[in-house]
Amino acid sequence: MASYATKVKSDIGRWVESGLVDRATGDALIRDVEANERDGLNFGSVLAIMAALLFAAAILILVAANWEAIPRAARVGALFAVIFAGYVGGALLKQRDHGGFAEALWLIAAAAFGGSIALIGQMYHFSGDEAAAIVTWSVGTAIAAAALRSNALTVAAVGIADAWLVTKGFELFRRTEFPHVFIAFMAAYWALSFWTQSRAARHLIALSVILYAVLLGFHYESLEVGLVLALVSAALLAVAALAPAATERIAQLGGRLPLHALIGFLSGMGMVQLDQIDDGGFVIAAAVALAVIAAVIVFLGRESRGLRWIAYVGFAFELAVIYMVTVGSMLDTAGFFFAAAIILAGLAYAIIRIERRMKSQPAQGVA
Repeated sequence: MASYATKVKSDIGRWVESGLVDRATGDALIRDVEANERDGLNFGSVLAIMAALLFAAAILILVAANWEAIPRAARVGALFAVIFAGYVGGALLKQRDHGGFAEALWLIAAAAFGGSIALIGQMYHFSGDEAAAIVTWSVGTAIAAAALRSNALTVAAVGIADAWLVTKGFELFRRTEFPHVFIAFMAAYWALSFWTQSRAARHLIALSVILYAVLLGFHYESLEVGLVLALVSAALLAVAALAPAATERIAQLGGRLPLHALIGFLSGMGMVQLDQIDDGGFVIAAAVALAVIAAVIVFLGRESRGLRWIAYVGFAFELAVIYMVTVGSMLDTAGFFFAAAIILAGLAYAIIRIERRMKSQPAQGVA
């Protein structure tokens, strides 16, 4: 898929050929696009980061193996040497405009840092649980990301925090209180992502907050949590539709705030429907979900193919859930589908008429 800058330059060339802009203006526009184009990762840098992730996995597996044949001091010294070499070497490469390889070395150093926490606790039998070690690892990685202004380390810090959330949320190690402080971590990492210019981290944070809400609902009352998640997500969808430029200036998600909001809305409504599956509220929740999905496709789906696909998947999933829940009464299912079809058809007709009227008014003004 072509990048945004490539598409813009292609459009500028087409405008020049069609005479919409002159050659000098087109060249000036292309130079401006190239000057402001964010440096992307080339294929070699992507391979370097993949190699770094494999190397990091090898470090963590070696720590888990406990390397009994190697003396303790040598094990600790080796990990600290990897940390030092990774951070310092990455900084030197960054100064020489090798950003992809710098990020790769920083990821290896962050993995070595996590491995050193596990190894030291393993060797000296420090008190504490594994979840606390994961939190320390995440915070240390975030500090390194702030110091180095690293995009990859910011994403890694969020990902490690997600591992902590899953560990606590599913109680993998022992039964403890739900990690409410996770939201504070996400707020801090959201602010950090602006400092490190990590849009990828903001996308991951948005999805992480949705995961937090889902786990919170399973621990407490899914109806209340699901309603709050659905309402907040619906409000974000409305704001994104009414003031897209303002929301993008605040969120800076590349125009994908509606995509995350739709995922949050579908997750929230799914929790509500799960709670009301044996009550009359299930049909109401399903009708609201279908109506919002249709509205999203009409008002926001034109500019985002990913948003449309999520809406289509959500629509199909809703129909499948309705059928499975009401399979005992085929007449009720058919009646619901019939009513939903009439409502959507009427909504489509009204929207088509409005769009035609909106298009004809500018044309009359020009005439």
